[in-house]
Amino acid sequence: MVDIQTISIAIASAGVFLAAIYYIFQIRHQDKMRHLDLFMRLYSTWGSEDINKAHRRFNVIEVEDYDSFVKKYGPMPGSEETESSQTWSDIDRIGWFFNLMGFLVKERIVHIKLVDELLGYWVIKAWETIKPLVYGWRKQYNIPESFYWFENLYNEMKKREQKLQSVNTKA
Repeated sequence: MVDIQTISIAIASAGVFLAAIYYIFQIRHQDKMRHLDLFMRLYSTWGSEDINKAHRRFNVIEVEDYDSFVKKYGPMPGSEETESSQTWSDIDRIGWFFNLMGFLVKERIVHIKLVDELLGYWVIKAWETIKPLVYGWRKQYNIPESFYWFENLYNEMKKREQKLQSVNTKA
């Protein structure tokens, strides 16, 4: 026979258990919200006037290979301000933005689906534009890790693109 004390202990235990489950879900939800908030703040940077200007200039850059680009615009500049340094600055600004996104995706702070849906096309286009430059300065300046997370993000985007195409082909 079950007495009232046993029932009250069972109810209290169930209440503690349910509270713990609720708390775990709340923590997970808050974590997702913080990650989403970070991504949205960074995404709003993408829409800023400075980035928009840099992106417009970046979009008209034509890169055949590293050597011809350096002949046209000069090497990566030091402290002097020139028109070619503006081009390099735009490349750097766009590249660092996507490098950061790639790192955040790798660390699972930002979900790749968000990046893909809001920035996917631009990730692919930007990497394909500057890939020869990145490979060139990696070699010239012996910095093989330069824009590593940008390149990694590009590769992940291409994998997602291929998966979506194969799913759409089968459907």
